[in-house]
This record gives sequence, structure tokens and C-alpha cells, in this order.
Amino acid sequence: MKKNMGNIDRIIRILVALVIIALYFTHQINGTIAIIGLVLSAIFILTSFISFCPLYLPFGISTRKKK
Repeated sequence: MKKNMGNIDRIIRILVALVIIALYFTHQINGTIAIIGLVLSAIFILTSFISFCPLYLPFGISTRKKK
């Protein structure tokens, strides 16, 4: 599994995930939208920690800096 996410991409994903989680716990979102948001947050956090996004692979996208 080749890393394809840069630091800025990872930070943005974690921040978005934290905002969604905060909205859920402050009862700003609920129901189906909350469940979808929490699943999306989990995916964002997981992909950020492993620095790999499977959706980037078929399109050849990489936000990681070239060395």
C-alpha cells in the first residue's frame, strides 16, 4: 500500500471529521445524516492515519510531495 496523501490533505480530513463528530455530540445533526456523517468521519480518520486513500488510486491522484 503506497502512501498517496500529503500532510495538508490529512489535516483537512481530520478537522472535517472532528467538526462532524462535534456536530453530532452537540445534537446539531441527528438521524440518518448523523450516521452517514459518523461513518464518513471514521473513514477520514482511518485514511489520515494510514496516509492512503483508496479513491485516489484509480484516478492516479497523489497529494503527497515528490521527494
